[in-house]
Amino acid sequence: MMERRRMDAALLVLLLGHLATALEVPLDLPQPPTITHQSPKDYIIDPRENIIIHCEAKGKPHPSFSWTRNGTHFDIDQDPNVTMKPHSGTLVVDISRAKAEHYESVYQCTARNKHGTAVSNNIVVQQSRSPLWSKEKIKPIVVQEGVSLVLPCRPPAGLPPPIIFWMDNYFQRLPQSSRVSQSLNGDLYFSNVLKEDSRNDYICYARFPYTQTIQQKQPITVKVLSMDAINDTMAAFYNDTDLFSEEPADERKPIFLIPSGPSSSKTVLRGQVLEMECIAEGLPTPEISWTKVSGDLPAKRTSFLHYQRTLRIVNVSESDAGDYRCTGRNRLGSVHHTIHIVVNAAPYWISGAPRNLVLAPGENGVLTCRASGTPKPSVTWAMNGIPIENSPKDLSRTVDKDTIIFTVVQTGSSAVYQCNVSNDYGYLLSNAFVNVLSEPPRVLTPANKVYQVIKNHRALMDCASFGSPIPNITWFKDSRSSTLDGDPYILHDNGTLEIHVAQAHNSGKYTCVARNSLGIYENHIYLEVKEPTRILKQPEYKVVQRGRSVVFECKVKHDPSLIPTMTWLKDDGELPDDERLIVDADSLTISSVTENDSGEYTCIMNTTLDHDSASAQLTVVERPDPPTDLELTDQKKRSVQLTWTPGDEHNSPIQKFLIQYEDIMHHRGHWHNLTEVPGTKTTAHLKLSPYVHYTFRVLAHNGVDFSRPSVPSRVFKTDAAAPDENPTGVQGFGTEHDNLVISWKPLSGFQSNGPGLHYKVSWRPVGGEWTTVTVANNSKFTVSGTPTFVPYEIKVLAANDLGDGPEPAIAHGYSGEDLPIAAPENVQVMVMNSTLAEVHWDPVPSKLIRGHLKGFKVHYWREHSLHKHNSHHMEQILVFSGNHSHGMLPGLHPFSLYSFNVRVYNGKGDGPPSHTQQFETPEGVPGPPTSLTVTNPSPDSLTLEWSPPHVRNGRITGYSLKYQPVNNSNELGPVEELALPANETSVTLSNLKYNTRYKFYLNAKTVRGAGPTIPQEAHTIIDEGKSAHADEYK
Repeated sequence: MMERRRMDAALLVLLLGHLATALEVPLDLPQPPTITHQSPKDYIIDPRENIIIHCEAKGKPHPSFSWTRNGTHFDIDQDPNVTMKPHSGTLVVDISRAKAEHYESVYQCTARNKHGTAVSNNIVVQQSRSPLWSKEKIKPIVVQEGVSLVLPCRPPAGLPPPIIFWMDNYFQRLPQSSRVSQSLNGDLYFSNVLKEDSRNDYICYARFPYTQTIQQKQPITVKVLSMDAINDTMAAFYNDTDLFSEEPADERKPIFLIPSGPSSSKTVLRGQVLEMECIAEGLPTPEISWTKVSGDLPAKRTSFLHYQRTLRIVNVSESDAGDYRCTGRNRLGSVHHTIHIVVNAAPYWISGAPRNLVLAPGENGVLTCRASGTPKPSVTWAMNGIPIENSPKDLSRTVDKDTIIFTVVQTGSSAVYQCNVSNDYGYLLSNAFVNVLSEPPRVLTPANKVYQVIKNHRALMDCASFGSPIPNITWFKDSRSSTLDGDPYILHDNGTLEIHVAQAHNSGKYTCVARNSLGIYENHIYLEVKEPTRILKQPEYKVVQRGRSVVFECKVKHDPSLIPTMTWLKDDGELPDDERLIVDADSLTISSVTENDSGEYTCIMNTTLDHDSASAQLTVVERPDPPTDLELTDQKKRSVQLTWTPGDEHNSPIQKFLIQYEDIMHHRGHWHNLTEVPGTKTTAHLKLSPYVHYTFRVLAHNGVDFSRPSVPSRVFKTDAAAPDENPTGVQGFGTEHDNLVISWKPLSGFQSNGPGLHYKVSWRPVGGEWTTVTVANNSKFTVSGTPTFVPYEIKVLAANDLGDGPEPAIAHGYSGEDLPIAAPENVQVMVMNSTLAEVHWDPVPSKLIRGHLKGFKVHYWREHSLHKHNSHHMEQILVFSGNHSHGMLPGLHPFSLYSFNVRVYNGKGDGPPSHTQQFETPEGVPGPPTSLTVTNPSPDSLTLEWSPPHVRNGRITGYSLKYQPVNNSNELGPVEELALPANETSVTLSNLKYNTRYKFYLNAKTVRGAGPTIPQEAHTIIDEGKSAHADEYK
């Protein structure tokens, strides 16, 4: 299995934060205070540590700080336990000499300078509390099996509320299920109790997160008894009065334990977590399901907890209001409850908090404080911490509900405005200043900054600026021939220039220019577009046998100007520190792999800009471990069931199990294959033979090899019995003409089925009476005095001390053979051509063959050639296997006299020959002349001399001579042909061309045609007087 993951990197300079439009005034310029850090509105403190109430602010000049406590001025100098950090408004309360609870109050910080005043939120300081559980004695709870039960927790109230969980005396969480679960208030609910719920250590724990302390309730004892057991057990304690009088708890339909009634309602605030729960009792245990009556549940924000008993919706919105229905159901019925949800909202910003305004004298501006909530919140304004209606009048300022409009502002109008939005569920307080400045433009982005980006990624180049009036930003590239304000460039409001898909030609020098009415400022930056890092050859999935080596390749291409770093991970962690793992430039080699090396290997190529990665799985396989725990069950006379436990398959599934046995009585030390079963099975029903002392072992086989054998099973002995089978391979044949040898393949000791193995051998002539003998310790028996080659019926029965085997099958055989006593008759021959003859004969009667007919043999020899009466007498034999009545004699010599006879043969040998006959073969074509020589060459003649053919195949009737000239280019000239009489052995050729090479071809003829040629070449000699003349065949 290989996985490839693309992880694109982006430089810090390219983060989306560049696109923010918040206005930052450089700190070297005059500006009102801005609060940069403050403690949360609801500030819970640890009473064991000093109290730190944060208030940090910036401004020019740096602001001074003061505090109110519960709405009145807090004189820090008068409290020796409180100090303010230098250059900060943060308070530090030393509780070593005072109690933390003395400082539980509402605090507000004020930061002011000559340009205005900013205030913090109201910070409510409360110490965390983790009170102890009240001491109580909890009586044991005795309940009837099947009824419902609630174990109360009721932890002490803490700040913040504690986290509740149930554990036992060993600090192990108590198991919960759809039957037993914890409610939102911490109580433990049982839909029905079982006997196994009895225990004496149901303990509720409360963990208080701020102090990290855990409080423990006294253990609760629960005893679950049947009806009779309850009466018998408790009678002694209650004056023999039955504790329960009703019948034992029966199955019943669900009833909700919580909430009660058919409906309820709940209010939740927007953005919070809504949790609704329904817990039902019943038997069988009810299943809980949830629906929204007026719509669908928000799938991405919904989860079900505590075995469906709790419905949880996070980040609640107004759309989550409505009716929700929970249903408890078992096979006896169902119950429903409807929860009406009301969603209210503390104030929240619609388009963000008001933003600082920087205006030049004479400019206009707007502060907007737009928020919403349920119920609708009210909006109030303050200036420098004083309600705006009580602030000095300013004709350039107009307040219109959630908006302040500034018209033609003047120097000296700088101030900090506070917007407070509140309803019954909370408030929002925001500071926003109006700073009236006249300031020429400046670019805040460092000069000559280099931006690097990967090709085809987004490039963002900063031109952070400040000025009052706000500068106008333009961008140029290289020659500054035109502004960059169209595709592929995007100019953002904050001056950032974006190239959505950067290419190599976008590299270069860029200039951003900031202008306002007071001046101009320009800044240069550089963009470098780099080639992406790519893995060209990824590591591949590997399956490797333990002990071998494996190589993962990871070949990468990257931008040559970026320095790459190759990192290998195993299962998303560092590679083990092991010398067997060798990391090269583009590969990882693992030698002598072990099973611990299995896992996912990832190569990561990092550069300063991006990285690429690819992963592959390594599976280390090995032959399986041997099976264990062999057990014999279901033991019968002829069968037993064998079960086993498979060993570790070592990442290669077991394909089959091989079951072997050892017969320690007949063949100790030798294991034999008995059967195979699929790898999914761990049991086999084994069919067994009698009179064997079995031990079994099992081998597992996977894709690698067989496991080592298991430890053998115990010995299983089968009882003796009569044989189940008879010998095989029964046959009868004679070794002499007057005997019959009966033989068979003996049974093995395993097949004997019992002691005293012997054989009952029976035979009879076909249609005769059976004769039987008993044979032991042998596998053949010879019957003597039989007629020659008579058919017999034979059978061999296996028997032992416990009886005979099954009725044996009858085999057939013959007594011994003797030589045939007759030759084939009516032998004839047909000469087909000069080299082939066909011989025919009549069959020999079976009784005269005296054995199994094997075939016929034709003996033939060449007496002499009809041309010369020299004798040859080299006999040849052709064998025709089977019952034939004719045969072909190929390869004969033409023009010859042949003699032949025919014999029949059986398993004993050949019979007498037939009467010898003769036939003649007709003439054939002769062989080539024995020799051809050239004599007496002259300028225009030469003599050819030859010898007659050695093989004439008939009477020679003449010769044919062909010849033709050959020039220096081996081209052949015209052919001349001469017919020569049979009694000539030379010829002189005249009128030949001088100094010319000739080719000659000579062959002999009979009445059957011409034989093959004998070739020769010769030159005529040079005539000095004609040497100047050319010849076209020279």
